[in-house]
Amino acid sequence: MKEILRLEHIQKFYGNQGNLTKAIHDISFSVNTGEFLGIMGASGSGKTTLLNCISTIDTASAGHIYLDGTDITEMKEKELAHFRRENLGFVFQDFNLLDTLTISENIALALTINHTAAAQIPGRVEEISEILNIRDILEKYPYQVSGGQKQRCACARAIINNPKLLLADEPTGALDSHSAQLLLGTMQRINGLLGTTILMVTHDAFSASYANRILFLQDGEIFTELRKGNASRKEFFDKILNVLTLMGGGQSDVC
Repeated sequence: MKEILRLEHIQKFYGNQGNLTKAIHDISFSVNTGEFLGIMGASGSGKTTLLNCISTIDTASAGHIYLDGTDITEMKEKELAHFRRENLGFVFQDFNLLDTLTISENIALALTINHTAAAQIPGRVEEISEILNIRDILEKYPYQVSGGQKQRCACARAIINNPKLLLADEPTGALDSHSAQLLLGTMQRINGLLGTTILMVTHDAFSASYANRILFLQDGEIFTELRKGNASRKEFFDKILNVLTLMGGGQSDVC
């Protein structure tokens, strides 16, 4: 299977010599095309910092990050902005939808920014909204739909440009349990049906059980990794809880 993402000895420091905080220490791993990778760890473990470095929102202090063979740590800001639009999709906890645009217009905005021909946009929006089961709300505004529908709209916007990597930062954090389960099922379907590579940061063992591999971070380093393999989601969930217990905390301590 083709490697899509590779991190080599990534480190991230904050502060100066007199007061230096090491958020990430020597992290290396790779992700293959079509993987659904979860990242878990306690508050302060470095998982959000790591995601920010991969997403180019922040810059690593040392090491290299390669996306589809391109070293993004060597890029200038202007190059990064273009690279981000062309290659990355983002799903955030708070949706980040524009309330003055309809659901359809929110999804289409990603295509417009990437200069997609106007004649192609309606068909693309219809196609992706069918996959995410939001076709019946396309003409509504974000304030007229549920949190789960908003997040599926955010997913549609994130993947409509066929990004090489979909980054999800606590995507179920603002959802009730039913909406969260629907969203996670949707993400799993995107991964399976479209082959979208997903990297998801989550504090929740239930959410993480939808991934097929999990990296556990502790004190800025990889503590261990867990692969689902042929296990059922229930079995995988139990294994996740066992690792969290081994790390010294239950599910409520992971955030």
